[in-house]
Amino acid sequence: MTEPQAYLNGNFVPVSQAAVSVIDGGFVQGATVAEQLRTFGGELFRIEAHIERLFRSLAIVEVDPRLTPCEFAQIAEDLAEQNHALLGSGDDLGLTMFVTPGDYPAMVPGKPSGATVCMHTFALRFGLWAHKYKTGESLAITDVAQVPAACWPPELKCRSRMHYYLADRQARRRYPDSRALMLDENGFITETTTSNIVLYERGTGLVMPPREKVLPGISLGVLIELAEQLGIEYVERDLTPTDVAKADEALLTSTSPCVLPVVRFNGQEIGDGVPGKIYQRFMSAWSDLVGVDIARQAERFSAR
Repeated sequence: MTEPQAYLNGNFVPVSQAAVSVIDGGFVQGATVAEQLRTFGGELFRIEAHIERLFRSLAIVEVDPRLTPCEFAQIAEDLAEQNHALLGSGDDLGLTMFVTPGDYPAMVPGKPSGATVCMHTFALRFGLWAHKYKTGESLAITDVAQVPAACWPPELKCRSRMHYYLADRQARRRYPDSRALMLDENGFITETTTSNIVLYERGTGLVMPPREKVLPGISLGVLIELAEQLGIEYVERDLTPTDVAKADEALLTSTSPCVLPVVRFNGQEIGDGVPGKIYQRFMSAWSDLVGVDIARQAERFSAR
């Protein structure tokens, strides 16, 4: 096998043949529930937590995937094992799983097909973030707000993300190489377009938005576990843009990079304007947890 495999509706197929119909509800309405995982040493990281969150999202949108959580996990692990074997030594994969309602009823004759279930992998694009472990990330507030909880609950992980797309475009126009930091309808910080944000304040510790108001990030949960091991206190409270600007450090957590430092906000430096000591402690602890030097691996494969 030289081409990576994908899983689509009960079958393993070459990834080039894993096509979703143009009349699928995930395409027509953007009604797609999804999870993104990565491997370390070929092993999927925190797969149980990801699948638990996936099934919470499926319950919210009332879509039956016709698979149990255990079956999901087994398929994902089999797929990762097959496709990881195609990589070079020391490399790792990203794995995406998504579920849609299936055929959009208004566009298909007869009875709709039922849910579409797909999983596929890709070699991690380390080059997109490897340099940011050293140089840091830049964030900016835009005019595009987070979707209110009255539209769908923050815990729903879905692909209806036009607001993220528009916010990031506006952020880059205002401050080149920046990403958008989203506010809710009350002007409080929520998250970036792909990451949870956590601040560090001397004398307080980690400070983060209330978890019931943001996507419950798996990587955010890991950061909290590591904070407990490192003896770093953490609290949850509503945060304003002023809190971000005055923070001693700011961190982003997400699946592929794990943790990144934020060094600029709305064009101004955060703290000393360089990745700080708290960030370095978390990077070291996370690397120890997974048995991989996260930054060194990213640098090694950044020019893939």
